[in-house]
Amino acid sequence: MEQATKEHFYNHGKTASPGCHWCQVRALGLTIVNEVDREFLPANFEFINGMVLGKGVEPAEDSFRSGCSCADDGNCQYTSCPCLADLEDDDMDVNDGTRKAYAYHTHGAKAGFLRSRLLDSTVPLYECHKGCACSSQCPNRVVERGRTVPLQIFKTANRGWGVRSQAPIKRGQFVDRYLGEIITAKEADRRRANSSVSQQKDVYLFALDKFTDPHSLDPRLNSSPLEVDGEFMSGPTRFINHSCDPNLRIFARVGDHADKHIHDLALFAIKDIQRGEELTFDYVNGVDEEQDEMDGNVEGMTKCLCGSAICRKFLW
Repeated sequence: MEQATKEHFYNHGKTASPGCHWCQVRALGLTIVNEVDREFLPANFEFINGMVLGKGVEPAEDSFRSGCSCADDGNCQYTSCPCLADLEDDDMDVNDGTRKAYAYHTHGAKAGFLRSRLLDSTVPLYECHKGCACSSQCPNRVVERGRTVPLQIFKTANRGWGVRSQAPIKRGQFVDRYLGEIITAKEADRRRANSSVSQQKDVYLFALDKFTDPHSLDPRLNSSPLEVDGEFMSGPTRFINHSCDPNLRIFARVGDHADKHIHDLALFAIKDIQRGEELTFDYVNGVDEEQDEMDGNVEGMTKCLCGSAICRKFLW
């Protein structure tokens, strides 16, 4: 850790050097701390600030792209905004005949926070984006505007690297996206097969399957979903640890509807989080233990070290 620090401060100065973690985290407004041992981040890891499309992954053609034409940012909370057109009726509020479909509070101390009734849901988040006529300050562009929380990557005593916030986080607040290289399902399976422990590789792989539908007319949605691999390139959220009682949850976030197959993975706080408290999410989404564990056969299973009062004891 000390040697990596010296390499940066003595040799790089104010000019960013490719491959230097310190240059990368400085550009992204992050910090790294290790008060446990001398280990540093993997040398083959690269910080990125946006998704990287792998071989065989294509975004939508320009002719299929669209955005809202709302001249007033306030109109982007109603069903008349095309960005919200795919929401189900159950996800809307009807007041005086007006159908509101926005996901975020728009006024007061909670402005920009995810609405409470959505925090325990699996509802996808539809946002305005750079192709829209509304301004960058549109209240329906929370994830679009990016991370505003100062994060720190730190070494834990028994669970490798972790992430904590350098400021309090409120319930419903957006934290950051899970980034990585977007790859095909075939490539994801190849990487699993080449991993020494297949399930260990799954720690970094997230399927973009929120909109997968075998009956969809879109060939990108009716087949095996793409996956995000954050093992070798990602943002700070790649280092967030698992907990059976997490304080974050991942939501599927859609910008341009034509790119549903490469939707974002957005992390929101589901509890108030104190400054310096470790950030966690549930790697397996709260599913029950494997049948082998239920039968008492736990050989080969991965123990959970989250330490929460409701710990399920095993990850998989």
